[in-house]
Amino acid sequence: MAGSERDQVTGTPHVVVVGGGIAGLSAAFHLRNEPVRVTVLEGSDRFGGKLKVSEVAGVAVDEGAESLYANRRRTTGLIKDAGLGERILPAGVTASAIWSRGVIRNQPDRQFMGVPCDMEDLARSGVLSEEGVERARQDLFLPSFDRDADVSVADYVGGRFGKEVVDRLVEPFLAGVFSGRAEDLSFEATLTPLAKASLRQASLAEAAGALVPVLAPGEKPPPVSVATLEGGFGSLPEAVVRETLAAAPGTVFRTGAPVRELARSADGWRITVGPAGSPELIEADAVVIATPAGPAGGLLGGVPGAGAAVAALDEVRYAGVVVVTLAYPKSAFPGGGLSGRGYSAYRVPAVEGKLVKEVTFTTVKWPHLAGEVEIVRCFLGRFGEDRVLERDDASLVAVAAAELAGATGVRGVPVESRVSRWQDALPQYTVGHLDRVDRIRASVATQPGLAVCGALYDGVGVGVCMATARKAVGEVLSWLAKKGDAARPVAAAV
Repeated sequence: MAGSERDQVTGTPHVVVVGGGIAGLSAAFHLRNEPVRVTVLEGSDRFGGKLKVSEVAGVAVDEGAESLYANRRRTTGLIKDAGLGERILPAGVTASAIWSRGVIRNQPDRQFMGVPCDMEDLARSGVLSEEGVERARQDLFLPSFDRDADVSVADYVGGRFGKEVVDRLVEPFLAGVFSGRAEDLSFEATLTPLAKASLRQASLAEAAGALVPVLAPGEKPPPVSVATLEGGFGSLPEAVVRETLAAAPGTVFRTGAPVRELARSADGWRITVGPAGSPELIEADAVVIATPAGPAGGLLGGVPGAGAAVAALDEVRYAGVVVVTLAYPKSAFPGGGLSGRGYSAYRVPAVEGKLVKEVTFTTVKWPHLAGEVEIVRCFLGRFGEDRVLERDDASLVAVAAAELAGATGVRGVPVESRVSRWQDALPQYTVGHLDRVDRIRASVATQPGLAVCGALYDGVGVGVCMATARKAVGEVLSWLAKKGDAARPVAAAV
């Protein structure tokens, strides 16, 4: 039965969510207590997008995203509302190090997203050469740089501190978060708090210092409040679906339902699902598009008046990522394990010429997973390195294991391994990204009952994706309320 037929009988507005990643599932969850009927359409054979968990050496380990910031209501609110608050587990060790100039080094204590605050602290870290440190000191004496428009991270941070700070501190951070490159990524969109602080400070080091706590001599910065879920973060999608259905049994979740076309209808929207030879038409009063830029632009391409959004979406590029998960006996590592090193991850600057860009000691970061084996996740792939995804599993495991051995001294081969490929995993927040997002949202806002959400708008983290879903739901509910008021007969004057 088509959606419009049932709605004509019940009068219940029908909201269709296109995309079953965590943003789309969150949108359905936020609609669970509203007077609407919801259908979620996912083209692949499973829900969850980049969230997935499976076992390695008998341990449930995430294949994609594994954590969120635990001290932010907008990032943990949905999890707690879904009754999963007791499953939130804090990280044990969150400190990160840098592989730089041949060894793993502690990153400077006082820094913001790789941008240093304290030049003496920077010098002690050994991450930069003496020449690099001296160039970084110039930031304190340079005149302020006016920004009339968005610029790249490399241009702005490099102009203040020099190229070494960008290459060995900031770029590795951005590669971990966005799989991007500093010469492409937007200073305003990727280092937003710092960009705002820089408008109020004479130097960029002072701007970064305003964003991090002042430390007493010898004091370490407080740990970052990071958490995961018991059973793996990849268990979240299933839990969100389950809790949504518990509150709203009429919600329909469909996999294997690729949406081919979106068009305006007399009363709302018409969604074409399935193969061209046997299309299925679904009518909706409102639609939430929770897909990456390419599919979103394809759907909006058939909507009159959405050309500005289509053009902006077409500008967004994506980077692929490979996660190679390795399991070793504890005895394979010098010292009998990975604990006690003071950090649970290290990043590798691109200038080091390695394929692995970041390594996480999973059983150190998440103590509840610690046991007879050490689990290590190795991340490969930066923007423009899509050929990495084309390598076979054996080649990727061999490269990851060899580079891990060079950094940590681990001996022998892993007892088990897993390769997870994520094609088009992360949108690139390139120069002009904030304006691009404004253009998309402004164009979509002209379409009645239509909203967008996902990683390409306000941040790539899981918590932020869930927050964009709440925003999109608010927009469609506001439209449905206005539509309902317009359809309601006006009482005659007495």
